[in-house]
Amino acid sequence: MRIIGIDPGLAIVGYSIIDVINEEYILSASGSIQTSKDKTDASRLLEIETDLETILNKYKPDSASIEKLFYFKNQKTIIPVAQARGVILSVLEKNSVPIFEYTPMEVKQIMTGYGRATKAEVAKIVEMSVKYKKLPKLDDTLDSIAIALCCSRSNNL
Repeated sequence: MRIIGIDPGLAIVGYSIIDVINEEYILSASGSIQTSKDKTDASRLLEIETDLETILNKYKPDSASIEKLFYFKNQKTIIPVAQARGVILSVLEKNSVPIFEYTPMEVKQIMTGYGRATKAEVAKIVEMSVKYKKLPKLDDTLDSIAIALCCSRSNNL
């Protein structure tokens, strides 16, 4: 089973490809789609769409796991993130990739057993769970790994 985990954003979309083989989690790829704040929102959304299409065509995931908007501390970013999330959902649907959605609290609960776990606690579980050459440093990409793992560990698959 191949899962793409996605942490949506307008500036940075983190993504990871996890292969689940014999109950082992193998990080096959990870990275980010980064858009320039100098471009218009429409241009940035198109870039996300185009890059995600390329990623889906290259890795052909069986399912997608994406973070759900639940609560945002910064009200200035919620609308652009929601727009980016909408583009991502549309691309996944267009490519017939089944979509599973999780709030940040659900990801923490499934990964650590505690819905208010810290980023460091989730990162430690990710590190212990995944076979990898080198874990990414970017928070958005690391979050996408946790989101993909969350999908594989939940009852949705």
